[in-house]
Parts: sequence; structure tokens; C-alpha cells
Amino acid sequence: MPNSVRVRFAPSPTGYLHVGGARTALFNWLYARHRGGKFILRIEDTDEARNTPEARQAIFDGMKWLGLDWDEGPDSGGDCGPYFQSQRKDIYDAYFAKLEAAGRVYAEENGAMRFKFSREPVIIPDMVCGDVHFAATEEPDMTIRRPDGSYIFHFVNVVDDAEMGITHVIRGEDHLSNTWKHIDLFHAFGKHPPKYAHIPLILNPTGSKMSKRDEGSSIQSYIDAGFLPEAVFNYLCLLGWTPKGDAEKLDREAIISLFDPKEIHSANARFDMVKCTWFNAQYLRALEPAALYAAALPFLQKERLTINDSAIAERALQSVKEKVSLLAELPCWVHYFFKEEYTYEDEVITKLKAKPENPTLLKELAADFAALSTWDEHAAHASVEATAKRLSVKPGALMPLLRFALTGQSRGPGVATILVLLGKD
Repeated sequence: MPNSVRVRFAPSPTGYLHVGGARTALFNWLYARHRGGKFILRIEDTDEARNTPEARQAIFDGMKWLGLDWDEGPDSGGDCGPYFQSQRKDIYDAYFAKLEAAGRVYAEENGAMRFKFSREPVIIPDMVCGDVHFAATEEPDMTIRRPDGSYIFHFVNVVDDAEMGITHVIRGEDHLSNTWKHIDLFHAFGKHPPKYAHIPLILNPTGSKMSKRDEGSSIQSYIDAGFLPEAVFNYLCLLGWTPKGDAEKLDREAIISLFDPKEIHSANARFDMVKCTWFNAQYLRALEPAALYAAALPFLQKERLTINDSAIAERALQSVKEKVSLLAELPCWVHYFFKEEYTYEDEVITKLKAKPENPTLLKELAADFAALSTWDEHAAHASVEATAKRLSVKPGALMPLLRFALTGQSRGPGVATILVLLGKD
């Protein structure tokens, strides 16, 4: 068995990357990086009827978006390939022949092949659950090869872990009940089993297991909604693991240095989209102008906003970043900076039309603005106050009117900021 840590994530490409799978990949990746080991990506694609290239790509894209790079696997190579189970049949055949030679398999009438259990008690020293005892089983022997010659999950999973020198298996606790079968297979092959850490399930807010229909279940949904990968990474780390110290917002390097699977909770974790969104807001507000612009640009372009001046766009986005939680929310806060035609809020129109003096106030403001030789936030704000004083009204009567005239909405950055960014003309 290798001295260095070798862990793996082995998804089936039958759908999008689920948040539970992403967290499993994340915990494995963290442990490899913490221990200076290797993180292996292995694709369990033997179910030809359900596997799709699109699902496989979704797994790759989701992991790369989260920043989970793999040391061995598809696109990376390595000494233990192929990394697609569909390409490893010769290896499985060789291991099956070992069981045949040892008298540990027999055929059923339909041609399926079963593995003879040792019928011995098994103790699994689990890093999360502690020692888990399984009594000598009375369960029927396990089918490991179908009549068509294809192998089932339990068999290929153990063969791959043995062949790839996996030292630690960090996976969902729903696999715990079958782990004794895997250990029995390891022993039948004359191999040492890896160390196991079975991590708690992720529950939805109602307390049931998170399903594909639940909000936040797909990593793609975070990408589409405008989450930052660093925020989702941080939040997923805290689903079932609490780092030492009081801080929740931790950068990647800090999490790597702190991560220890022995500190993973044994109780199930409950997903909280409100908390996840809060994390995103914190990360979004910490972005420098150029980084926020780069992250927001695809969402601005999706809404067909034309950006002619990136410096203006950076300042516009900075002016509202304290007011949003997701990148996808930004276009509706800044759209008026980038297009001539936009809708006005009906409710505010009705409210402002009820005051017959408003058109006159706007004309007076326009005249005073035209007379300004300097156009910056200080000059614009001072001009509004001077106009209000001259007309014997409060500045507070002019600000909402100006904001609405310029943007069509009742929310946004400071009025002086809007004036300067739109330009004097």
C-alpha cells in the first residue's frame, strides 16, 4: 500500500453533479491537499443505458468551477488508468479469475456469478462513525457478474480501489451498510482495504434526504444563479464539518490547512439556501472592481446590455454590490447605465404624478446642472442642495424624483453616483 494518501471521487455520469456528490469530491480533495497526497477522478460508466456524454461533461465542468482539480483521471492521465470503468474490463476479468481460482465464485442457473461470503464478522474502523461492527452475515451470496458478462458496482468498485492504491475512501454514509461486502472482497483478493470515512447525508430544510428536485441540489444551478465558486466551496465545506475557531468565511488555503476527516460530524447536515446565499453576498462584496466586472459580465451580456466603457461598468457595479447577493441580480440594478430604453415602475409613476410641482422641479434641476463647470459627485450633490434651497424645498424631495427620472426605479446607488456615471449630457 502506498505511503502517501490516495483518495478518489467516482461519480456515475447519469445526470448533473449533485450537491451531495460535489461535497464528497470536495472532502476527498481537501484531504488529499491537506496531506500532500493524490486526488483521483474515476468515472463509473458501466451503466451504458443511463450514461450520457452531457452528464459526464457536467461533472467535469462542475468540479472545475468549484476549483477541484484532479491529479489522475480523465484529461490528466496517470499510472493507474484507464479512468473510465467502461475501459477496464480486462482488469475486472483478471480479478474475477483470481476469485475463480480460489473457489470463491459459483454460477447460478441463469449464468450470473455469485461471490461466496466468508461468513465472518467484520469490524470497520471508520474515521467518522467509529468502529462499526457487522456480525457474521446470513445474507445470500452476492452477485458480482451478470449473465451478459458485465460486472456489478460492488465488484468493480473494490477492484478499482485495489488497483489504484486508494488509501482512504471518503463517501456518503449510505454506502456504510455495504462496506463489509467490500472488505470481504478485499480480503479475497489478498489486499488490505483502505481506511473509511462515511460522511453524513445532506438533508433538505424539511429534514428529508436532499433530492434532485430540491433547490440547490445541482451545482449547475449555482452557476446559473450567479453564485461565486469560492462562496459555494466555503459553504459546502461546512455541511457536516466545523473548523476549529470561530470564523466561518475561510479561504481555500485556510480550509485545506484545517481539514481533518476525524472532525466530520456524524449527524446529518441540513442544507440552508439562505445561509449559502449569505456566504455569496460576503464574497461578492469583497471583490475588487475588475474582478466583480469580470464575474458579472456574462450576466450583463445575457440581458443584452451593451458595455462600451468597462471603467464605467466597474464603477456602476461597485455602487450596488452591497445591495445584491447574486451576480444574476446585478443587471436589474444597473441596466439603465447601458441602454436607452427601459421600463419605469408604474407604482412610482403614479406617486410622482400626484405632485404637480415635480415637472418644474426637474426643469430647475436640469438648468442648474447645465451651469456646472465641474461634474463629479461632490459638485452634483452640492448642486441638488443649492437647487432645493433656492426653490425652498428639502433635498429629500428632489432625490427620489431625480433617481426615478434617471433610472426608472426607486432603488439603486446614491443619486450623485448615478448622475456622474450617466454623464452630464
